[in-house]
Amino acid sequence: MTQYEARLVAIQMVSGDDLAANLDAADRLIAEAMDSGADLVALPENFAYVGRDDAAKLALAEPDGSGPIQSFLAEQAQRHGIFLIGGTIALRGADPQRARAACLVYSPTGERCARYDKIHLFDVAVGVNERYCESATLEGGDSVVIFDTPFARVGLAVCYDLRFPELFRELVAGGAELLVVPSAFTALTGAAHWELLVRARAVENLCYVIAPDQGGEHPNGRATYGETLIVDPWGRILSRCSRGPGMVHARMARSKLEETRRRFPALDHRRLAAVRPPVKSTEERNV
Repeated sequence: MTQYEARLVAIQMVSGDDLAANLDAADRLIAEAMDSGADLVALPENFAYVGRDDAAKLALAEPDGSGPIQSFLAEQAQRHGIFLIGGTIALRGADPQRARAACLVYSPTGERCARYDKIHLFDVAVGVNERYCESATLEGGDSVVIFDTPFARVGLAVCYDLRFPELFRELVAGGAELLVVPSAFTALTGAAHWELLVRARAVENLCYVIAPDQGGEHPNGRATYGETLIVDPWGRILSRCSRGPGMVHARMARSKLEETRRRFPALDHRRLAAVRPPVKSTEERNV
């Protein structure tokens, strides 16, 4: 690793049910990101397709290693010479009735260097008339994923994963310095928790966080929150988007990260990771 200052870009989209149009929009936004310089570009969750129902997304699931969306990502990374984090796409799994929500990463040579399958699936009732059940069409992953770049070790998570801090502790235990969380937060949960969760994951792990989000109205009638963020290890928002298509960019300096961790060594002060006393039952506590 070097003390190289990386130029980070997070892209916000309002993806719809036209695959070609979504890829064209991503192409334009990536090209725009390169106008101001970029070393790493991150797309939001479901960047290539947000259909009217989950079955339509399942129909577009690609086999691992081939397909128009994977080819698009590889070509973009190679053409621009960047690390490209491809939000999520649906990849076929062992169950023909369900896919994996896979976050694929491509290197500046166009080679795939990481794949993270979303672990925590969004099966919740957001409101009286707004319910989600990702597990009906998706199967969850089971592996924590970190990859190396010349400027940082990068840990991957997706959207609902933000609510599970133990995942991020695992990433930091593996050496992560930059966390990337492609998302499609609902408008309701985003207004309540998005910024809070993104900044908390940065602060408690003393990491930079890139959080590209979907941000607008989609063909299924649902709305995503937007407010794509890049946050530093002290929890400061370096750049933010509002709603609609767009992007944010910021610089990451490993020297600044290392200085923050040295001056405020909270990660070295953890105790429960090293010492786990047995949890007493209610009866034992009352003795």
